[in-house]
Amino acid sequence: MASSRIARSWPLVVLILALAGLVVWRASTGASSFTPADASTASAPGMKPGAARGDAAEAPAAAAAPVSPSEPSPARAAAGFVGSDRCAPCHAEEHAAWKGSQHARAMQHASAATVLGDFEGARLQYAGKVHRFDRQDGKYWVTTDGPDGRLHRYEVLYTFGVEPLQQYLVAGPGGRLQALPFAWDARPRARGGQRWYHLHEGDSVRAGDVLHWTGASQNWNHMCAECHSTHVTKGYDAAADRFTTTWSEISVGCEGCHGGGARHIDWTRAPTPDPSKGLDVRFDERRSATWTRLPSGTAQRARSPSSGTESATCAFCHSRRETLSQPLQHGAPLLDSVAPELLTGPLYTPDGVMSDEVFTYGSFQQSKMAHAGVTCSDCHEPHAGRLRAEGNGVCASCHEPARFDVPAHHHHAAPAGAAPAAPRCVDCHMPARTYMGVDVRHDHGFRVPRPDLSVRLGIPNTCTDCHAQKPARWAADAVQAWLGRPARGYQTTAEVFARARAAPGDPAVAAELQQIATDSAVPAIARATALASLRAAPTAATLAVARAALADPDPLLRRAALGALESHDPRRIAAAAAPLLADPVRGVRVEAARLLAGVDLGALPERAAQDLDGALREYIATQTLHADRAEAQNNLGLVFSRTGKPRDAEQAYLAALRIEPGYVPTYVNLADLYRELGRDADGVALLRRGITRLPEQAELLHALGLALVRQGHRDQALDPLKRAAELAPDQPRFQIVYQAALTALRPSTPAPHAQPPPGRP
Repeated sequence: MASSRIARSWPLVVLILALAGLVVWRASTGASSFTPADASTASAPGMKPGAARGDAAEAPAAAAAPVSPSEPSPARAAAGFVGSDRCAPCHAEEHAAWKGSQHARAMQHASAATVLGDFEGARLQYAGKVHRFDRQDGKYWVTTDGPDGRLHRYEVLYTFGVEPLQQYLVAGPGGRLQALPFAWDARPRARGGQRWYHLHEGDSVRAGDVLHWTGASQNWNHMCAECHSTHVTKGYDAAADRFTTTWSEISVGCEGCHGGGARHIDWTRAPTPDPSKGLDVRFDERRSATWTRLPSGTAQRARSPSSGTESATCAFCHSRRETLSQPLQHGAPLLDSVAPELLTGPLYTPDGVMSDEVFTYGSFQQSKMAHAGVTCSDCHEPHAGRLRAEGNGVCASCHEPARFDVPAHHHHAAPAGAAPAAPRCVDCHMPARTYMGVDVRHDHGFRVPRPDLSVRLGIPNTCTDCHAQKPARWAADAVQAWLGRPARGYQTTAEVFARARAAPGDPAVAAELQQIATDSAVPAIARATALASLRAAPTAATLAVARAALADPDPLLRRAALGALESHDPRRIAAAAAPLLADPVRGVRVEAARLLAGVDLGALPERAAQDLDGALREYIATQTLHADRAEAQNNLGLVFSRTGKPRDAEQAYLAALRIEPGYVPTYVNLADLYRELGRDADGVALLRRGITRLPEQAELLHALGLALVRQGHRDQALDPLKRAAELAPDQPRFQIVYQAALTALRPSTPAPHAQPPPGRP
C-alpha cells in the first residue's frame, strides 16, 4: 500500500521540488588564479585541476611584473592618519613597549634586520620537489612550484609575523601578494624550532589544489592585509582584476587600535573640554574600575560592567568574521565593520570550544569572565602585547591562589621538582589547539572541564588532551568523584547545540533553541547561534521568537534573528523585518536587505521601499568589496536574481565560476536561474560540466536529476538522483525524491542505498 501511494505521488513530489527551484546557496570559501612573477622563466601555462580538495581556477597565465602594494599616500595621511612615530613624543613609554611587540612587527619589508629564516642556501623537500631559500645582492629568494607545477624563483618582498613562526610574501599579478607555503619555525632549537617547514606537512599540496599557495586562500590582499597593517583598503577592481591595496602604516601601529591621530594632535595643540580628546575611541574601561575579593576567592568588579569597547576593537582582528566595510571604523559599533561568526561547526565544537582558527573573540564572548566585566587588557598589556604576569600569576590577580592554585582545587598534586608538575590554570580552563604547525593557542571561554560531555557528545575535553591514553569515561568519573556531583559550568548550551547539528528542524530541538534564544542570562553569541539555528524549523513558534529578537538591543541578535526569518514566507516577515532596513548598525541593515531583496513592495510598510533601496546598495557594496571571491560573486548573483536583474545575475555567477570553477553553490544557483529563464537545457549542460569536475558532489547530482525531470527525461534522472542519495544519506530531501522516483519507474525494485525519510517506515 505504501509503495503504491509513493508511486502515485512521485510525479507530484518531484514537480513541486522542481518548480520550487534548486537549493539557493550562500557564501562559503573561494580560490583564484595566480601567475608567478618570475625574473628567470617565461610565463606559465594555465593551472591544472587539483585532485585532493577541489580545484583552483583554470585561467591562462599572463606575464606580469612584480607588483607591491601602494605606500602611504598624502590623501590617506590627510584623512587623519599620522603614523606611530608621531605618538612617541608624548607617549614614550607606550611607544617603546609597542616597538617590541608582535603588532609592530606584524608585517615588515624584507631586510637583514627583519628576516629570521635561513636564506643561506637552505633546502627543503616537499611533494617530490626540492625547494630552495637563497640570498643574492641583499635580496631574499625562494625557488618553489608555481601555478604550473614547475619550479620558479620568487623574490621575498615582506616578512609576516615573528613568533612562533614567520611567513614571507611575494608578488603576483594584478597587485596581488601571496603568502608562501613555507614558514620559518622561530622557536628555539631546543623546542624543535630554527627550521623550515611546510604549512601542510601532512599533505601533498600541489599546483591547482585550493590550498596551494598561489590560490585565494593564501592571498594577502583579502586574507591577511586588514589585520597585519593599519587602515587598510583592499582596493579590488573586478573589471581589471587588479588590486590597489593601500595602508597608512605597514604594521599594526597605534592608530590600528586608537583610530586616526590627526585630530588628537590638533587637540594637544589647542586643548578643549572635548572628552574624546580628538580620538575616535577611548579605552577607559579599566579606569577607576576596582575589583573586590569575595569570600569565594574570586573577584567582583566594583563598578558597572565594561562597555565592550575594548574587546570590540580587538575583535576587528582577533575574531573569525566577515568584513562588511573598509577601512575599519574605530569608535563605531563592531557590526558596522565586521560580522563575527557564530558558534557553528566546523568553527566550534558544540560546547563552543574553538575547533577551527577563530581568533579568541567568539570564545571570550561565551565566558563568565566577559559577563563579569573583564576586558582584554585586564590580562594582556595592550602595548607590549604580553600577559601582565607569568604563569598562573595573571589568574591570581582575581582568583585567590590559596583557594585555587592548590591540589584541593586542581587535584594534581606533584612533589617539588617532580615531572610532570601540577598543571597551570590554562591547561584545564583554556583548551589549547595548534594551528599553522607550531602556533599553540588557548581557547578563551574559561570553562569548567567537562569530560562528561565528551562521553555523551564525542567532543574533546582538556582532561584527555593531557591524558591521551585514557578514555573520556575515566576522566568524567574522576571529575565527579572530586566534586561529589556532576560537573557544571557557566556555558550550558552544548547538548542542545549538538542535537541541533544532528537533527536540524526537529521540533523538540527547536523548542530548546527557543529557550536559549530568549534567556537573557545566556551569552549573546550563544543566543544568536540559537536564533540562527531556528532557520531549520520555520514554525509559528520560532517565527514569534525571531520577531521578538528583532528588537533586541544587541545588534548581533538582531542580525541573527533576520537570518532565522529566511525560511519563512516573505509575505509574513516583510512587515516585521522592514524597520531593520534603517537600523543604526550597518551589519543589521545589510542582512535585512539580503532577506528582503525582491520582496513585493506592497508587503512593506510605508517608506520601507526607500529604506530597502538604500540598504540594498550597502549590501551590494559589501559584496563588491570582495568581488575577487567566488562567494561574493555568488551572493551578488542571488540578489540580482531576486531583484529582477537576470543578466547581472548571470554575469555574477559566471564570474564566480571563473574565479573558482569548483564552487558548488554557484552551479546550483546558476542552473536555477536558467530554469527561471526557461533555459533548462543550459542548466543541464552547466550541471553536467560541474559533475565532470566534481563527481562526488551530491548537490550537483540532485540538481541535475530535478532538471532532467523538468525536461521530461525521467529515465535519465534516476541515476543522478540515486547517486545523490548514496553520497548524502543524511539529506532527507535527497532520499524522498529518489525513493519516489525509483518506486515510480521500477515499482518492484527496492531502494537499496536510500534511507527512508524521517518518521516514515
